[in-house]
Amino acid sequence: MARSAREPALVFHNGTAVLPEKLLPDAVVICEGGRIKRVGHLRTLPRDATLVDAKGGYITPGFVDIHVHGGDGADFMDGTADAVRTACRAHARHGTTTIFPTTTTGSPEQLCAMLQACLEVQRSRNPADGARIAGVHFYGPYFAPDKVGCHSQAGRRDPDAREYRRHFATGIIRIATCAAELPGAEKFYREARKRGCLITCGHSNATWLEMARAFRAGMRHVDHFWCAMSSVASLRQRYGTPMQASMEQFVLAHEAMSTEVIADGCHLSPELLDFAYRQLGPHRLCLVTDANRALDMPPGRYRFGCVADGEWIESDGRVGFVPGGGALASSVVGLDAMVRNMKAMTSASLPEVIRMASLTPAERARIAGEVGSLVPGKRADVLVLNQRLRLKQVFLGGVESSSATD
Repeated sequence: MARSAREPALVFHNGTAVLPEKLLPDAVVICEGGRIKRVGHLRTLPRDATLVDAKGGYITPGFVDIHVHGGDGADFMDGTADAVRTACRAHARHGTTTIFPTTTTGSPEQLCAMLQACLEVQRSRNPADGARIAGVHFYGPYFAPDKVGCHSQAGRRDPDAREYRRHFATGIIRIATCAAELPGAEKFYREARKRGCLITCGHSNATWLEMARAFRAGMRHVDHFWCAMSSVASLRQRYGTPMQASMEQFVLAHEAMSTEVIADGCHLSPELLDFAYRQLGPHRLCLVTDANRALDMPPGRYRFGCVADGEWIESDGRVGFVPGGGALASSVVGLDAMVRNMKAMTSASLPEVIRMASLTPAERARIAGEVGSLVPGKRADVLVLNQRLRLKQVFLGGVESSSATD
């Protein structure tokens, strides 16, 4: 059988490469066979190469989203391969090339359907499917009763070893969340640690002491900083005086801990975003979307979670919120918007902002050997942004995925 002709190299040029620690002007990024081969300067471009002209903009690694629920009318909890592909394609249009579909509260059957749908899409990988699934973030249903937020209260429960061991046995869970104060939380963390997961605490009203026990069991990350998490004020309501240190203080005090922010301009003020960056730095802080199915959809009413019985939320086109009370209900924008906001609203440099959207989440999820930075040998997941950080082109494994939504 004759060997197929070798595909030409893919060469990004006429732009500034964004590396983890610096900008590299007039860079050339050469990719072959779906992998990055070289990053640097060249006087002469390779012959017979497919050229991608950055037009004076930026060449960056694809984004990595470790906390995301859906988009373009689909929620991962809908539990179908079609819904998974729809959401993955939507986020690819916003620069996310590696994604961790995220569960919410729901019945055991709904969680099983979601995991199986993600497995199906992951195994039948096609460039047309959008962002590549690196694993599932098992986020709900083990939330504290008083920190459920916009998620369904009916689907919330304490950790059940028989249930979560069955889910872990699928092999697709790479990030695992549980509120630290729940009975059985430490057993859940230890099981997740055996599976090599990034272990997180979220939707929790935990004290410092409860966080310390969780830390000893393997917990190293807190979901969406300042959102659905304990504070000194919330713990005073729970315990009275003396006032208790909260999740915020525990994360800031322990260098091994990381967290994430939703930089959509609606969840957190510029001052809080900059405070998080200044206190934690780009190696401990991730950008996430936490986006729901209203991403890329018109303002209106949508189900959060499974389309059959998820809680109703509303979108005004800028953010999701709970009808009536005005409480926020995750974001409706992509990581490209988070990157622009983080650069505009904080003192972080562009390499640091891109790192928080790519390499830092990849490191925390233990996939940095494959993705997260423009390094020879890694997958050719590459973005082209203009000088205003508007996304222009998206490449997954060296194959152009889609043009920007802007």
